[in-house]
Amino acid sequence: MLKNISPLLTPDLLKTLCEMGHGDEIVIADGNFPAHSVNGRVIRCDGLGGAGMLEAILSVIPLDTYAEPNAMLMEVVKGDEAETPIWDEYAEIFRVAEGDNVKLGTIERFAFYERAKTAYAVVATSESALYANLIIKKGVIK
Repeated sequence: MLKNISPLLTPDLLKTLCEMGHGDEIVIADGNFPAHSVNGRVIRCDGLGGAGMLEAILSVIPLDTYAEPNAMLMEVVKGDEAETPIWDEYAEIFRVAEGDNVKLGTIERFAFYERAKTAYAVVATSESALYANLIIKKGVIK
């Protein structure tokens, strides 16, 4: 246990976040995401949700100031009637953690998978909300 560190940040996840440099990307994946198929570095966080994981990660790393966007949600597939209330939760977490530094965008589903292949790591959660996948780009700690 560590003081002032979220218990959601496992030792493997903390190590991974420390290894990342500015501009590196990390995926926070929902329970349906093919994490092991798209990336060889997967940190399993079974039983945890996306919002809690995002909040925990943003408590120790900043978003990239210069990237546009610096956080990307997986777009809803055209014709899919899925609701995305978790996006509002994510937006509030970003606002509290990063204020005006948030430049949130969306990325088409299959383009998201391709981008996840080049991410530094994928955090596989058990989030059940649809389209709860997101990529964040690490910034510089000043």
